[in-house]
Amino acid sequence: MTEKSSSSAAEADGELASHQSTDSSSSSSSSSMTSVASKWLGLVSALWVQAISGNNYTFSNYSVELKAILDINQVQLNGLSSAKDVGKAFGVVAGVLCDYLPPWSILLIGSLEGMLGYGVQWLVISQKISPLPYWLMCIVMCMGGNSTTWMNTAVLVTCIRNFRGNRGPVSGILKAYVGLSTAIFTDLCTSLFTGDAATFVLMLALIPLGICFVAMFLLRPVETQADVDQDKQEARFFSVLDGIAIVLALYLLAYDLSGIDNELFSKIIAGGLCIILVAPLALPVYLHFKASPSKTEATLTEPLLKENGGEQVKKYLTRSDVEDLSGANGTEGGSSTKKKLGDDHTVLEALKSVDFWLLFFCFLCGVGTGMAVINNMGQIGESMGYSNVSVFVSLISIWGFFGRLGSGALSEFFIRWKALPRPVLLAASQLVMVIGYVLLAVAVPGSVYIGSIVVGICYGVRLAVSVPVASEMFGLKIFGLMYNLLILNLPLGSFLFSSLLSGILYDYEAAKDGSSTTCLGAHCYRSVFLVMASVSVVGFFLDSILTLRTRSLYRQIYIVKNSKS
Repeated sequence: MTEKSSSSAAEADGELASHQSTDSSSSSSSSSMTSVASKWLGLVSALWVQAISGNNYTFSNYSVELKAILDINQVQLNGLSSAKDVGKAFGVVAGVLCDYLPPWSILLIGSLEGMLGYGVQWLVISQKISPLPYWLMCIVMCMGGNSTTWMNTAVLVTCIRNFRGNRGPVSGILKAYVGLSTAIFTDLCTSLFTGDAATFVLMLALIPLGICFVAMFLLRPVETQADVDQDKQEARFFSVLDGIAIVLALYLLAYDLSGIDNELFSKIIAGGLCIILVAPLALPVYLHFKASPSKTEATLTEPLLKENGGEQVKKYLTRSDVEDLSGANGTEGGSSTKKKLGDDHTVLEALKSVDFWLLFFCFLCGVGTGMAVINNMGQIGESMGYSNVSVFVSLISIWGFFGRLGSGALSEFFIRWKALPRPVLLAASQLVMVIGYVLLAVAVPGSVYIGSIVVGICYGVRLAVSVPVASEMFGLKIFGLMYNLLILNLPLGSFLFSSLLSGILYDYEAAKDGSSTTCLGAHCYRSVFLVMASVSVVGFFLDSILTLRTRSLYRQIYIVKNSKS
């Protein structure tokens, strides 16, 4: 009787343990699905933040009015434009703090600073206050520019870490929405407020504040274990979001090209725009209510994110591959004390690396010159006799979107396909950029439209591809700071190519025409475009060198991405 009782008790205990195991497994699966849904919900909120954080690119929409109110010349106006870009230099602070503060606090700081910076600009443009001294306007512009670095740092660092197996697609779509933000702001303002400059700047002050407030509750780091099958599933989900983004871009493009000027139609367009912006929310909602969670497979931790610099994957490499990774590929002599590409670097280790400075100056040649075109598009169109310059601003924005979105996915495909380094796309875009500047210089009928599209696409490629390249070369440990060190090129490029080069040569051509402030004709910017075309040629050679130096790194990444779980 005692033996029977003991046996029954043992069976009961075993059955209880089985139920507990099943419950634990069910709880684990449920928790996993919740984490996945939370991760994608955070990405959607990040897309909304990026859709409104490109306000730095909208300067051309109100620069003409600002120039008239402040009664300044072109060099001074370009100085204000450079001041807003100098604000990005202080993004290094956001880069440092993002490793110590939660994303919501970084978003809060950026949105409040933006409200103050653009709010004061609105007071000046609406003439509710007297024009401020020039030096004070520079500070205000700088604050507005710096605000976006906090927003971009919060969303990029968090999402790259959350989706570390798909860095190209996540960078591409986030940067793509930044590229569309100019068109989104422009079209909303045009459709709702008939393009009033003062109202436009007020939108730049208030809308980011509201969007960031929502994102503060949704965007957070999500701990997920790297898994090859999961990465492939994520790639499919990214294709869904990419499809929605393309619909958004085509919608904006169709509105810009329609030329319809009707109040009711414009309000309908604005409503449709808001619906498309909310549409990506369907993906995390679907994942949250998904009936049967995806089976959890055995995981393969991504070696590039470990401090051992990818030791787990070296067994798949040939002897020459290992020698490349240990010596010629970014270690400057193969010293065992120096970090290799793919390792987590410290700031000093990265700054001592030849590869960092190659990437830095590659970025300057492409993004710096492109920034000059974006900042001066209002004056470029005006000098060539176009009354509606906003169409060129929208063209650069929308086609820049396609460059960002396409290059993120394409660079990922190239790696998985033939282990082609991402910098291949940087080199190709720099070469095509030369063609864009030449088209703008010759100024034949239609060339301004084509040149704007070409520059927009190539500028977008460089912004989207450089982000994952930096994370793969130097690791994710200090990625926020590395990203902000890289975008120091934006204020530097704006100062060199927009303020100095464009401003001085424009005023020189205006003086030849007998004016102190206005230049009309194709000759106004021809010399500027030819100089920037030459700089782009130099950038092409630098990108080519970077491509060669990162071949072994991307061969290693290729092996990881094509491994079986």
